[in-house]
Parts: sequence; C-alpha cells; structure tokens
Amino acid sequence: MRGNMSIEKIVKEFADYVTDIQLPMEGIAVGDEKKILYEQHFRPDIPRNIYSHTKSFTATAAGIAIAGGLLSLEDRLADAFREYVPDHASPLLYEVKLKHLMTMSSGFGKPYLMGADRRRGVGLPDYMKYMLSREMIDRPGEHFVYSTADSILIGRMVEHATGQTLSQYLYDHILGPMEIGFPIWENDTQGHPNGGGGMQLKLSDMIRLGQTYLGGGVWKAKRIVPKEWIEMATQKQIDVEGSQGGDGYGYQFWIVSELGGYQAAGSFGQVTTVLPQKGLVVAIQCPERGDYDKVKQAVEEQVIKRL
Repeated sequence: MRGNMSIEKIVKEFADYVTDIQLPMEGIAVGDEKKILYEQHFRPDIPRNIYSHTKSFTATAAGIAIAGGLLSLEDRLADAFREYVPDHASPLLYEVKLKHLMTMSSGFGKPYLMGADRRRGVGLPDYMKYMLSREMIDRPGEHFVYSTADSILIGRMVEHATGQTLSQYLYDHILGPMEIGFPIWENDTQGHPNGGGGMQLKLSDMIRLGQTYLGGGVWKAKRIVPKEWIEMATQKQIDVEGSQGGDGYGYQFWIVSELGGYQAAGSFGQVTTVLPQKGLVVAIQCPERGDYDKVKQAVEEQVIKRL
C-alpha cells in the first residue's frame, strides 16, 4: 500500500480533475480497515439515498443471523411465508431458498420492484403477497436476473427469523457497533424496510461497511461480521449473464476482477470498492444526474489503479 501522502496526492489531483471538467460527484473517500486516510467532498457530507448499496447491508444482516443460527442459506422462502403461497402454486416456488435470493437467481426471472415500479405503487399494499403470486420462469439458482425484489425478500426473511424489523436488527448488529446513527430508510406501506434500497447514509458512514469487510469483519477491534460470511459473500457465487455488468456476483456484492476486489453499488454512483490486495477501500457518492459511466472510468483509472 502506498503511503498516506501518496493517497492524498492522488485524491487531490483527482479532485482537481473533477472540478475542472465538472464531473458529477459529491464525494470520494479512501480508507484502510481502521480509518479514512483521505476524503474530498464536493458538497457537505450529509446522508443521501445510497440506493442498491443498501443490498450489501441487508445481506450482511442475513449473514449475522445465519452465524447466530437463526437463518440458513438453505431456508426456503415458502416455508417462512406459507400463508402467502397461493393455491396451485408452481412447484418451483417451493424451491426458492435464501441462497437463491442472495445471488439474484430466485427464478422469478424478471426485475421486480425496481425503483420506478415502487414509485408507481406496483406491488402494494403487500410486496410478499405480490411476489409469491408471480409466475416462476426459471428453476431457482440457474440464472442471474438483477431484481430488487430478491433483496426485499431477503430482508423479510431476516425479519421473520429474528422477530425484529430489518432496520432495528441492522442497527443493533451493524450500524450501532460501527457508530452509525439509525438511518432514514424507505419502508413499504406495512412498515417493512426496503432490503434492496432506500437507506440514507453519509459517505463517511457508507464506507465503513467496506472497511469492516476489509478488516475481516472487525471494526475498531470488535468482531461485527463473521469472517466465514465475508469469504462467502465476496467470492463469485454465480455468473452474471449478458450486459448486466461485473465479473460475477457474490451474496449481494459485485465481483470486479479487473480491480482485484468487490463492490457494494447503488444507482447513480453510490459505490464502495474493497481492494484486499491493496489493503484499501474507495467509496464515492454521486448525484442523480450526469454521466456516471464517465465517473466510473475516471475513478478507476485516476484513483483505484494508481493506489
């Protein structure tokens, strides 16, 4: 790993570039497993919607519940929510397991409950009833189809297993120990937090999940996430087909082999990239406008590959 002065120089040069060409960014931070080494903000560091970056927090909550014996990757969705299973349901519905939801391979075969759909009220008033009444297109585990619904269902399985809301469980076991406040978070009309998005965090808080993963599950000398879970969640569990991006998908983390790491990523550029070989984490937040592909290329070329 380069010295802190080198990191500062790299980020300062990048910040000048961002300002010169008006690249749409709100902030960038580089840290190791213990602290932020350097950060640059282009607007105040206040909580903002981190979109699908939320998914990685939800999966981490599930991982902690699994380590505590409350959940299993082999648990079946239909067993947890039998009252929602429709008459004459497809036999494939009974095969959907937590591990399939984790890898976006539930078998529903379509991107359900994405942001635009939720804003239109699709699936209300009961997302569970809505999803368990959808047609099963694929056998669970066979095909990756990115769908926020899968992450929402993970959150509901965590709630069912723990007897707590996802937000309270996450705060008790992750956010609180990481010294992050209780977040503003999108809930459905029944009061269930959206396991697939809508959490609001500052950049300096968002990066802490990546720092904890880099530290093998330890934050400030305290074990938060089981090391075994981190190893499973951040290795490729399924191939990503077509143009959906990434080199593969773990348990709600994207694998980025070219960069030698993995990412928690949300729409418009709310991204934490963990670089185990470099012992570093790079996190960015961006506004809901502009050319994120240009931001992504610039961060990778001018920051990550120079660290």
